Amino acid sequence: MPEHATKPRYPDLAGKTAVITGGSRGIGAATARALAASGTAVAVVGRDPTALDTVVEQIGVEGGRALGLVADCTLPAELEKLQREIHDQLGGVDILAAFAGGHGEPVPTGTETPGHWREVIDTNLTATFLTVSTFLSDLTASAGVIVTMASSAARQASQSSAAYAAAKAGVLAFSRHLALELAPDGVRVNCLAPATVENDRIRSYTTEEQRAQIAASFPLGRLGQPDDIAAAVLFLASQASSWITGVTLDIAGGAVMP
Repeated sequence: MPEHATKPRYPDLAGKTAVITGGSRGIGAATARALAASGTAVAVVGRDPTALDTVVEQIGVEGGRALGLVADCTLPAELEKLQREIHDQLGGVDILAAFAGGHGEPVPTGTETPGHWREVIDTNLTATFLTVSTFLSDLTASAGVIVTMASSAARQASQSSAAYAAAKAGVLAFSRHLALELAPDGVRVNCLAPATVENDRIRSYTTEEQRAQIAASFPLGRLGQPDDIAAAVLFLASQASSWITGVTLDIAGGAVMP
């Protein structure tokens, strides 16, 4: 969201516990900070302990409660250990933001390898399934909320690899199926599909001029910011969206209009 915009607060999120995978940087870190600012205790999960420490420290300085945990979400054993640690320190889980993923760089299909294809599918789709599966009993018990992370690449053809588009389309379909399956338990499941979001990775391989050109291609005339996505997570996690489930929200500056 623009820097001058007021960050939203949802009082009904106070006292809840959230798990954010892919939480050490970018969208995940912004989501952890936003949830903590609304009074949610957050377990921030990632693979870079230094980056996790930074996020946890920032939340602490702002008066929030955060726990940083290192885990690879493609490994069931690490996720099971993660669940035990969260239970021991924060209790049961009410909100799951399954955001771990990556490898959205362009790869021509003609040069795609089976190994890279499997890695992209595992990192995005399989990791989402394993994360949800690990915390499903918590979320069913609390009539909780699941928010998953797809991409605009799942909604329309883009410059990303076919593997990434397929993985994120799988996340979208998995989320929709899960929403129907879990609705009788009071669990809501929604999916986010962001377009280009300005973060450290984007800044590392583009110039300011290139980012300006990309921004100009969006109807709203700017790149997305991590806080734009975090604001949507807060809404979907709160009772303000209590009659919304099975939805994919395109946070794309007008570039995707289904």
